[in-house]
Amino acid sequence: MMTQDGELRLHLELELADEPVRVFRELTDPVEVARWWGPDGFSTPSVEIDLRPGGAYRIAMQPPEGELFYLVGEYIDVDPPVGLSYTFRWEDPDPEDRETVVTLSLYDTDVRESHLTLDQGDFATERRRALHEEGWVQSFGKLGEMLASQWD
Repeated sequence: MMTQDGELRLHLELELADEPVRVFRELTDPVEVARWWGPDGFSTPSVEIDLRPGGAYRIAMQPPEGELFYLVGEYIDVDPPVGLSYTFRWEDPDPEDRETVVTLSLYDTDVRESHLTLDQGDFATERRRALHEEGWVQSFGKLGEMLASQWD
């Protein structure tokens, strides 16, 4: 999505089968993040999280083929269970990459249901924005399946 001022941003919304407290934990607990993070076929060998404003995180991502790489950033705002924002950058970034800011907002929609909104930007190119969109959609798909399976 391009904003009126020409910025490339990503906006996603989805419903998840659990209350915001649990979803927030899934988004911030290293053990839980390792279970769902990354596009299809990727694994997450390690997740380090210092969950506080100014605290850092580092996520190791292993593609199906290729070398391990890392996502890093710092938390800007931590407001359990309704909000979280942080910087997002790759160690050894692609020339088209730049640091972006991710903002996650959770709303209680019903008993054991949450509405999650993700906003991320600004991206340097549409190609990088689309790559992030694909990764988030696949990651959140895995998160949604995990949360839904606990109620089966």
